[in-house]
Amino acid sequence: MKVIRVQNNSKNCMICGMENPFSLKAPFYILDDGSVASIVTFKSIHQSYPDRTHGGMVSALLDELMGRALWVVEPEMFGVTTTLNITYRKPTPLDTPVKARAYLTFNSSRGMVAKGQVFDMVGNLLVEGSAKYFKIPFNRLFGENTTQHEEMCYEMPLDIKEIDFPKIEK
Repeated sequence: MKVIRVQNNSKNCMICGMENPFSLKAPFYILDDGSVASIVTFKSIHQSYPDRTHGGMVSALLDELMGRALWVVEPEMFGVTTTLNITYRKPTPLDTPVKARAYLTFNSSRGMVAKGQVFDMVGNLLVEGSAKYFKIPFNRLFGENTTQHEEMCYEMPLDIKEIDFPKIEK
């Protein structure tokens, strides 16, 4: 799938925070099918059992990714997680890149539902999930005169042109 643009990153988020030393510093790419994707490498600080990423870190990545799926169609809206369901299929490795993708399955004026998956780089499904979110307008959280929340200030490079994923089964 073709990458059409990149979303901004934050300063302090555990998943995308560029100033957080424990963060994945995950980039988020909007794909031509309307989904949002990321390629990350979990490090030893994200470990659970030896050579395995902690499930909480993987679910946090999916939660962030599914929430960001809203920004593909409504960039001035935030999703606040109300329900998160995760199914672990295979261990997520450390020190090895993985790719993840999320997309909206329902979107209304008050809320949204998204699905997401994490794959190894050859396409094996490692983790999948779904989540429900309550929507809050950007200006309600950060003020009427704010057009860009200072926490989300890092413009990321468009350093990838395509990411290969299996076809979405909605």
